[in-house]
Amino acid sequence: MAKKTTITGAESSESKPIKAAKPKAAKKTEAAQSSPEAEAPVAKKPKASAKKENETAAKPAKKLASKTKMETIINATTNTEIKAVEPYSRFTDFDIDLFKGGKHFKLYEKFGSHVLEYKGVVGTYFAVWAPNAQYVAVIGNFNGWNKGSHALNYRWDASGIWEGWVPNVGVGETYKYFIKSHNGAELEKSDPFALRWELPPHTASIVADTFYEWKDQDWMASRYQYTALDKPYSVYEMHIGSWARSPESPDEFLSYRQLAEKLVPYVKEMGFTHVEFMPIMEHPYYPSWGYQITGFFAASCRYGTPQDLMYLVEQFHANGIGVILDWVPSHFPGDAHGLYNFDGTHLYEHEDLRKGFHPDWKSYIFNYGRNEVRAFLISNALFWLERYHIDGLRVDAVASMLYLDYSRNEGEWEPNVFGGNENLEAVSFLKEFNTAVYSNFPDVQTIAEESTSFAGVSRPVYTGGLGFGMKWMMGWMHDTLDYFEHDPIHRKYHQDQLTFSMVYAFTENFMLPFSHDEVVYGKGSMLTKMPGDDWQKFANLRLLYSFMFTHPGTKLLFMGAEFGQVGEWSFERSLDWHLLEHTSHQGIKETVKAINALYKSEPALYEKGFDWTGFEWIDASNMADSVIVYTRKGIDPANDLVVVLNMTPVPHQNYRIGVPAAGEWQEVFNSDQHQYWGSGMINYNPIKTDAEAWHGKENSMQVTAPPLGAAIFKRIAKTK
Repeated sequence: MAKKTTITGAESSESKPIKAAKPKAAKKTEAAQSSPEAEAPVAKKPKASAKKENETAAKPAKKLASKTKMETIINATTNTEIKAVEPYSRFTDFDIDLFKGGKHFKLYEKFGSHVLEYKGVVGTYFAVWAPNAQYVAVIGNFNGWNKGSHALNYRWDASGIWEGWVPNVGVGETYKYFIKSHNGAELEKSDPFALRWELPPHTASIVADTFYEWKDQDWMASRYQYTALDKPYSVYEMHIGSWARSPESPDEFLSYRQLAEKLVPYVKEMGFTHVEFMPIMEHPYYPSWGYQITGFFAASCRYGTPQDLMYLVEQFHANGIGVILDWVPSHFPGDAHGLYNFDGTHLYEHEDLRKGFHPDWKSYIFNYGRNEVRAFLISNALFWLERYHIDGLRVDAVASMLYLDYSRNEGEWEPNVFGGNENLEAVSFLKEFNTAVYSNFPDVQTIAEESTSFAGVSRPVYTGGLGFGMKWMMGWMHDTLDYFEHDPIHRKYHQDQLTFSMVYAFTENFMLPFSHDEVVYGKGSMLTKMPGDDWQKFANLRLLYSFMFTHPGTKLLFMGAEFGQVGEWSFERSLDWHLLEHTSHQGIKETVKAINALYKSEPALYEKGFDWTGFEWIDASNMADSVIVYTRKGIDPANDLVVVLNMTPVPHQNYRIGVPAAGEWQEVFNSDQHQYWGSGMINYNPIKTDAEAWHGKENSMQVTAPPLGAAIFKRIAKTK
């Protein structure tokens, strides 16, 4: 893991949050006033040599400017004249160089809206990147949405940045940018860096701050102990808006603070080490589940304020639980107020629609070859890790980023310079993203949702990999679910679907996911995928989770699966919590609690989760009985576990298995216990080994293999 370094090298001129009508002035304000940027003439024309390829240098619109009525105010205390838009700047020359070079990874400290005191008056500084505009103005309630009253100033350095400070505008003000493009298009755009947005279907940005007095210092100081790759990592994936709702108001969302009261203790009770939120960045279309983002820097106001979300994160940390966010750098929607066609040109998206349009999601793909766009995205990733104390980022749809021909037919894509189908610009971006994340936050994890055989996704950048901490094991997921959907009588013909994963299990740092994608669009819930009558369905599900938690790799389970949700997941309603009135569903919940506890307490299940020396087959060839046996190993052989999985409803008593060492072995988990709604066929007493060779081992023992059940054993005593 890379040594922690400063990426931008630029000093922050972030003012202290304005909390009262008369806040303290920012420490850097005087320096900003004396800088060349602060005294720059309005919309000075850049030199022709500074123009970028495929970019028209911006010029002020004389027609609009002539109509602009730039009113001034007088500060009665200082008798100072203040313009409607003062030529203030938060950017240094170094900031601009970093931005244009794609190396400024804290752009949120510069762009967007920032409330600060200037010339003795509280106001808001605005900055937006629109290099192909000829006129940009701030419009909002404060000026009656007047396009001509608050024109921003165009920087002279060919950065494409428009900026200015507006007096008497503060936290809570709604606004947009009016942009007149060089091609004549007139647009009203929300702020790409806005920290808060209006509640959809309204689309304006809101001046806000992310000031919060954090109380999670202990967690942040010791976080590495919970996120390292040799620690247990069990993730509860969830959609905030549909986890639970008030029975009295089923159409209303629980707020971030209400979730802190209900969700945090639940996740702790269930034993998960982390919670993962499907995208909570602002999105206009709720049925997109959050994956069509317009406000990349804004926590969705559907559930509360930025500080409310911070409180929720803080409460998770106080209870020893990490927080992961789904992050979507792969695409964005074409809403008129969003990033698409931002300044009248393809600014954020790739101009070539063979690279810039996603046929599956009818959305637009970022131009990963453009420096400013790369800086925007990496800044966004670091923003959530820094400002919200997020502990990991699960990166969505990585496969769609990596391949030029993803979901495209022949003739709909163009090969790269080497004639291949890899998107070299996206590959380079992902490497830079991971390098930046781990350089600044070495104690977090990035996780790739990547479903292909692209090599080295979770390998370090310095060895040629993409640099992710983990990668979803999609092949295991599909093979395992396909196997379990077979009637047990036919499973003996498909045992290779369970065993094949070990052929490639250690080529990446794999996370085993049973995610939201597997319980929608007619796929059925995890419970209804299982064959047989009610008892067999529940037994199969308990067995499936036992296999998952004893297989090498980290774990992810989507909400509802932990208690046997019957219906498919729907973003429009709460989970079916009433099912817990039934002992069968309580049994699934208790199974997940127990297997999470076992996973966290037994080092053999996590210490070598990505190392081939942590796993050994004992018997993978008994297809006739559909029984598989394997060993999980930790650093200390005394912690080794033997796992027996019986994939049929036929129990096996006195079933002989080879064991790695002689002595007494105690059953530490059995999925067939009565408390899990099982039949109760368990191994009550310690089992002594026999000096009888079996399964290639010198010693063996006889166990009870429960019907459609898992039995896990640990040695408690050596042979005397």
